[in-house]
Amino acid sequence: MKRFLLPLLASAFALATAATASAQPAAYPTQPIKWIVPYVAGGGTDNLARTLAEAMQPSLGQPLIIDNRPGASTNIGVGVMMQARPDGYTIMQAENAALLFNEHMFARLPYKPASDFTYIGTIGRFPVALVVHPDFPAKNVAEFVRYVKANPDKVSYASPGNGSPHHMAMELFKQKAGLTITHVPYKGAAPAMTDVMGGQVPTMMLDLASGLPIIKSGKVRVLAIALPQRAGALPEVPTFVEAGFPDVNAYAFHGLIGPAGMPPEAVARLNAELHKAMKAPKVAKLFADFGFEALPGTPQDFYKLSRAESERWGNIIKTAGVKLD
Repeated sequence: MKRFLLPLLASAFALATAATASAQPAAYPTQPIKWIVPYVAGGGTDNLARTLAEAMQPSLGQPLIIDNRPGASTNIGVGVMMQARPDGYTIMQAENAALLFNEHMFARLPYKPASDFTYIGTIGRFPVALVVHPDFPAKNVAEFVRYVKANPDKVSYASPGNGSPHHMAMELFKQKAGLTITHVPYKGAAPAMTDVMGGQVPTMMLDLASGLPIIKSGKVRVLAIALPQRAGALPEVPTFVEAGFPDVNAYAFHGLIGPAGMPPEAVARLNAELHKAMKAPKVAKLFADFGFEALPGTPQDFYKLSRAESERWGNIIKTAGVKLD
């Protein structure tokens, strides 16, 4: 009897094992992933997203499809993301607006960054620099401060729009230096840069992703970098710390988020693939060309850094009185 029973038991065990295996969900991902970029195609954020997505795709084995959803201080993109199922197949490249600024600028924001996002991983940050038209009389930060104070209400500055990192970086500098400068918001970095290059507006805070080519061409003159250390892309340019303003620390901060409640295995896989992509030659070159500082870390690191920065900028925004609704 045992001679016949053992093969039957083995067969039954094999069938049960196969049935269990077939019932297991396939490893993530099994379909294309939508990557929302809350800005127009062709800008620094879009370029960064497409380069990272291209580097991540071979290892993930699924396409990462860029979906540009600009507008409303990135709230349109956030809305699209939050309406998606939290299954790991819709993610978003978030930056200062969604992560840090909007909760302090909008009285009726339909989401809470502290609880309504899944934090996947920090990407890094673009340095922001103070630039002026070549004919502007100041050659350094000290001269800039003296000139503006000697000409109150006569100096204006451009930005890509209300609530942008560039806008808030200048507001931070104004607060720390005691300056009065009029804000001239534009619809995007390109028209703002055009008017600074043309002399219609004398100055702006400019991210290196957008502005490095015109800085190196001499079409604008850069006075200082708003990071604690000098930017590798412009090693000859001093920091605001060196210029006597240690608290002027500002940048365009980027990371990957998804809707709240994403599966932990999807978060872990995306975080790992994001870190791997940062080391890819094409991505590393882009980072170097843009002066971009990579900040790899865990989802928990990303969450803690975002919340700490939100608190810091909340105080700055309140003092500046910036409201977007």
